[in-house]
Order: sequence, then structure tokens, then C-alpha cells
Amino acid sequence: MLLSLALILLVGFSLSGVLNKLKVPGLLGMIITGVVLGPYVLNLIDPTILAISSDLREIALIVILLRAGLSMDLKDLRKIGKPAILMCFIPASLEILTIIILAPLLLGVSYLEALIMGSVLAAVSPAVVVARMLKLMDEGYGEDKNVPQLVMAGASVDDIYVIILFTAFIAMYQGAGFQATTLLNVPVSTISGILLGVMIGYILVKIFKAIHIRDTIKVLIILSVAFLVVGFEDTINTILPISGLLAVMAMGGMILFKYPILAKRLTGKFAKIWVGAELILFVLVGAAVDISYLSDAGLNSVLLILVALCFRILGVYISLIMTKLNNKEKLFCAIAYLPKATVQAAIGALPLAAGVVSGHLILTVAVLAIMITAPLGAIGIDRSYKRLLTKKEN
Repeated sequence: MLLSLALILLVGFSLSGVLNKLKVPGLLGMIITGVVLGPYVLNLIDPTILAISSDLREIALIVILLRAGLSMDLKDLRKIGKPAILMCFIPASLEILTIIILAPLLLGVSYLEALIMGSVLAAVSPAVVVARMLKLMDEGYGEDKNVPQLVMAGASVDDIYVIILFTAFIAMYQGAGFQATTLLNVPVSTISGILLGVMIGYILVKIFKAIHIRDTIKVLIILSVAFLVVGFEDTINTILPISGLLAVMAMGGMILFKYPILAKRLTGKFAKIWVGAELILFVLVGAAVDISYLSDAGLNSVLLILVALCFRILGVYISLIMTKLNNKEKLFCAIAYLPKATVQAAIGALPLAAGVVSGHLILTVAVLAIMITAPLGAIGIDRSYKRLLTKKEN
């Protein structure tokens, strides 16, 4: 395991650094590191690490969502309002609808299998998006109209919406039928997740104000509570649908709201943790990519992904109608909603495991979507934000 960790760190940071020098997002180097070191190429990553890969990726997501919460002012969220809600559902819904129509024609799958494929492909990657929106906030870009906050909020709930749909469609395929009440889990899990996070954040603030604790210990306590919330999500869901990751984000937001001085200090510490967590996340995403499947992906698969992305972009523009955003800012939001990685890596293989006839094809298209959209979205954000967004004057 130590050898594997050494290779992941050394190769990952080196390749990321080289690509950054070439003005290419470092995360692409991390993904390539995972692909090359992973079980489908050189097989140099210890099976023990791969066995807990999903847990490690979830830990990294928790870190970045805590950072997001500690940086996202609740006053800014109130200003965003309706567009943030629309961004949670409309882009993903249009992308899924496009895949339902085109996948049977281009790939020969059934409409139910197209539903499953659409729900696998439609989620945006919070790990790619949130980290970059935090960078924009630090640099003051888009702050006048809260563009980074809008994208972060929408991307976080977008994943919950898509994953719940995926679960419902798999149940339909396995004969359980579609329950309309399942869709109620989307707003319920969103609201309950936010309320739980706000409550926990409030309690933590009271404790931190009452008891003197070093900031490093506070970070460990917050991480432990976040792990507890996400870890018990499945147990809690049997009683009440709840989004653990959204609760984590809300927890950070409440700490910022009630104790802003502490939140700013903790943000710096979580930023340092993210340096390592980001590497682990994207290397393990790369390790989950079986490139042998890519040979099975024809031009029709690429066409499907690109056309679906076009309708996702249309969904972003529809969500932003009647807002104060200008055309450049709307274009930036559309670009920021392109990258896919973590959700596709997490659930791409589940249809195959569930016995879906086209499971192999769904996994292939999911892998292809990661390889196309993760670098496309990341490069698009990194290269466009200075041109498309206004920098806040100090």
C-alpha cells in the first residue's frame, strides 16, 4: 500500500504540475495518473486502496463541500433565489430527455435503458466545479452577481436529483415499477439535508464559542461530524430521505453565518487539506476508468454525449431567463455545467451489476463522458472566467 500511495502522490503531482505549466488543468494529469497506474493498465495501485476507493472519493467530496459551505454566505444564496433552484433540475432534465430520444436511435437500446443511461450521464461533477468556483470567489470574479455561488448551489443539488432518478429507473427495470412518490424524495431530501446541516452547524458554533479549542481540533471535529452525517445517510433514509452531502455543505454555511471569523480561518485549513484530497479523488476516478471499454464506443456514442451537452447548455440558458446576468455570464454558467466525473465513476458500473442488458454499453458511454467532459469543462472554466466574468474591485 505504501508503494502505491508513493506512486499516486509522486506521479500525480508531477503530471499535474507539468500540465499546469502547459496551461492545461492539472486534474487531467491526475485522472491520467489513475488510468495508467490503475488495474486496467499497469495495475500498480494496491487492491486494498481500490477496495476503499469509493469511501476515499467520498471523503474528498466532503472536504470540498465543507470548503464550499464555509465560503458560501447565506445572504448571497437568498439573493440568487429562483435561478439556483431551476439550475438544480432543468439542465439535467433536458439532458436526460435528449438521451431518451437519441440513445435508442443511435445505440439501439430500449427506452427504459435510455432512461438509465441518461440518469448516469446527466450529473455534473461537484469536485471539478466547486473547487473552481471557490477559486473564482477568492479572486473576486463574478462576485457582483454571485455567479460562483449560483453554480455551486445548482451543481450540488443537481447530483441529488439525478441519483434519485437513477435509483428509480433501476427499480423500474428490475420490475419494481415506477413510484411517482419517489420524485418527492428530491425536494424532501434537499430540504431535510439543509435543515439538518443548519442545525448541526448551529450546535457546533455554540460549542466552539463556549469551549476554547485549537482550530486544528475544530477541523477534525467538523470532519468527524460530516463523516457521521454522510455515513448514517442510508440508515436515516429508511425513516426520512436526506442528502448527507447537502447537509455537510449547509453545516459549513451555518458556521460562516454565525461565526464568520472562525469560518475564514477554517477555510484556509480546509484549502490545505484539499491539496491532497483533490489528488486522491481524481486519481481514483481515473483508476475506475476501464479504457478497454473505450474501444467499443463508436462515433454514435460521442455524438450522443455532445448533443446531450448542447441541450444541457440550453437548460442552463432557460434557467437564467429573467435574471440580471448578461450574455457573457450566462455563457460562463453553461461552460461550468459541462464537466462530469465523480458521479459517473461511482454509478457507471451499477447498471451492469444490476443485470441491465445494455449495462456494458452504459458503462462505456459513462467512461467516454468522463474523458470528454472533465477536461473540456475544466479547461473551459479556467480559460474563460477572466473574459466572461467581472472582477470585484477591492
